[in-house]
Amino acid sequence: MARQNNSKSQQRHEATIEGVPVRSLPKVALHEHLDGGLRPGTVLDLAREAGVEAPAGTARELGEWFAEQANAGSLEGYLQTFELTIAVLQTRDALTRAARELVEDLANDGAIYAEVRWAPEQHTSGGLTMAEAVEAVQEGIELGEDDAEAAGRSIRVGQILSALRQGPNSLEVAELALDFRDEGVVAFDLAGPEAGYPASAHRDALDLLTTEFFPVTLHAGEADGLDSIRSALLDGRALRLGHGVRIADDLEIIAEEGEDVRVRLGDLAAWVRDREIALEIAPSSNMSTGAISRWGNRIEDHPFDLLYQLGFVVTVNTDNRLMSRTTLTREIAQLADAFEYTLADVERFQLNAAASTFLPVEQREELIDLISEGFDR
Repeated sequence: MARQNNSKSQQRHEATIEGVPVRSLPKVALHEHLDGGLRPGTVLDLAREAGVEAPAGTARELGEWFAEQANAGSLEGYLQTFELTIAVLQTRDALTRAARELVEDLANDGAIYAEVRWAPEQHTSGGLTMAEAVEAVQEGIELGEDDAEAAGRSIRVGQILSALRQGPNSLEVAELALDFRDEGVVAFDLAGPEAGYPASAHRDALDLLTTEFFPVTLHAGEADGLDSIRSALLDGRALRLGHGVRIADDLEIIAEEGEDVRVRLGDLAAWVRDREIALEIAPSSNMSTGAISRWGNRIEDHPFDLLYQLGFVVTVNTDNRLMSRTTLTREIAQLADAFEYTLADVERFQLNAAASTFLPVEQREELIDLISEGFDR
């Protein structure tokens, strides 16, 4: 893994694997939060427009504030940083701008397809209905796609509507997702505090989505353990796991001989692996929230590589670009540094993601072809 400059910002953009710039590689993003993907400068602009006090006066200082606050060691502390971004995203124009810029940033990061999630119920205090908020985000996505096309980049983006685990509105959000299933919304999610708020508490919404054959991906196995994952699969019929990193709790290392490790999979881990249920892993976020505290607090401690070597469908994501001060390029580069991944490994992560999107099978196959062609070049 080579770097061409000691500057952290330049490292992020100039990271290479086998001489190939990581940013130039085609990527698929499955786990990107809209309200966690704003540019610091945009937060300042929107805060001034909304009369919201910001904790810093410059974009650089605000970016540093978000990173420091988010590195709390718990999901609950991490989520507190969203109070500011949600506060400034309460108008149609603000939502449209945020979505447009996130699509531009994804395209500049090498993404050719992304699924962006957010919770409409958090964006109605300014007078918008949830449906109007969804329309505003879709407008921004389409403008961002057009901007990328004009700049010579091609990207498609779908919305994932999240309901809050701790709230009573999951059925309404599920119905909203179904209303917009042909207008940009590709799946449903449960987000927010995980421990103490199992998927089973939202049975009406999840049963409806199952009846209507609408895709579901649920946050699970981040701030809570195997019971949360089990509920996501059994109660939520989740096709993917948001983070899902704590599936590693169901692995038992029974022997270590040099670099060879023998592992016994529990029934739940075997089901997730053998059914090829994708794990939407975000390494930097997992370190900030303490999701990998059982294994350590460094990227080298992350169970990502163990899961990959065991055959799990691992994918690489940012979760929240603003809070983790990260990009897909940076996440891939730090994994490659830590685990000596080759281009073939990185291609596998992108193919995993492409095959796990909520696109129709023909479009997934087209996406897979685009990734293979991009890595061949």
